[in-house]
Amino acid sequence: MSINITNVNKNFGSFVALEDVNLEIPTGRLTALLGPSGGGKSTLLRIIAGLEYADTGTVEIEGVDATHLSPQKRNVGFVFQHYAAFKHLSVARNVAFGLEIRKRPKSEVNRRVAELLELVHLEQFADRKPAQLSGGQRQRMALARALAVEPTVLLLDEPFGALDAKVRKELREWLRRLHDEVHVTTVFVTHDQEEALEVADEIVVINHGRVEQVGSPDQLYDEPANDFVMSFLGPVTRFRGELVRPHDMAVVRDDPGGPGVDGRVVRLTRVGFEVRVDIATDDEVVLVTLTRTEARALGLDLHTAVRVRVVDGAPTVPVGLGTHAADRSGPEEAPIEGAERRPTRSRPTEPVS
Repeated sequence: MSINITNVNKNFGSFVALEDVNLEIPTGRLTALLGPSGGGKSTLLRIIAGLEYADTGTVEIEGVDATHLSPQKRNVGFVFQHYAAFKHLSVARNVAFGLEIRKRPKSEVNRRVAELLELVHLEQFADRKPAQLSGGQRQRMALARALAVEPTVLLLDEPFGALDAKVRKELREWLRRLHDEVHVTTVFVTHDQEEALEVADEIVVINHGRVEQVGSPDQLYDEPANDFVMSFLGPVTRFRGELVRPHDMAVVRDDPGGPGVDGRVVRLTRVGFEVRVDIATDDEVVLVTLTRTEARALGLDLHTAVRVRVVDGAPTVPVGLGTHAADRSGPEEAPIEGAERRPTRSRPTEPVS
C-alpha cells in the first residue's frame, strides 16, 4: 500500500473533524475522497500532506512513518483549488520552481519542464504569465508544477471546484488520461459525485469525520453500505420502506392485479432526454425516472392510473440503515434496530403481462 492511515483523530476545539479513521490507499491508483462540505475530506488530505497534524494516529507513505515529518520531507505534490501560482513568473518558471529550490542542474530543469509542459499541453504557453491563461490552463500548470519534483504521492484538493461545468468535465477526462500515463499514486478531494464516479479507481466516502465506505465506483453505486452512501451517490426515492434509485423503478399501465403498487401520476417534469414522474400511491409519492421515449410509449399524463414496482435485481437500502457517523449521535439518534443488515436487492417478481 502507498498510504496507510491508522486510528487518525483530529479535533479543532470542540469540533470533531476526523474520528478513528483507518484507510489504505493503493499504490498507483487514483483515489477520490468524496463527501459533503465539512465532512473531513480536506482535513484528511492535509494530514497526508503534512499541512495539518493528527491529534492521534499514524500516517505511513510508502512504508515510511510520515506522521511527524514536515511536508518537504514527505515527497508529495499538492495542488490547491485556486492554483497558488507565482503571478510574476512565467508558466515555465512556475513549473520549474520546485526543481530550482532543490538546486537541480539547469539542464535537468529545462528538460523536465519541457517534458511536463508537453504532457499537459501547455508547451506553446511557456513564456506567458499565469494571468494570461484560462482557468483550465492554470490548473494544468499547477499539476505540472506538482509533478515536476517526481512526488511519491500527488494530492489534489477540489482541483476543479473553481471552474465552470464544461471546463470541469474536460479537465477530469484529461486528469484520467494523465494518470494513466504517469501512474503516480493520486488522491483527490471532491464533493462532486459524478466527478468521483467518472475519474476514480477507488472512492472513499467520508461523512462527519468518519469513513462510511471504500470501494470501486461500481461497488459503491451498486452495493451502498447504508442510506447515506446510497443517497449521496445519486438521486433516490422511497418505496415501501426502502431507498431505491428512480431509474430502477418500473411503471406499467392497464395491468390490474399485476406486481407492484397502484398509483396515479401527480407530476411530469421533462429535463432534457429525461422525464421525471411523481406517482402518488396510498401512502407515499414515488419518483420514477424514464427516458422521453419510454414516457411517450406509456402515454403518461396527469392523473394517469399506473402500477409501480422496483426493477428485478435493483439495489435497495432500508430507510434508516445507520451510518458510521450515527454511532456517536447519542441515544435519540442511534441507528435503528437491524442497522447491521447489508443492502438488499429487490426480489424477482412475476413478468409483467
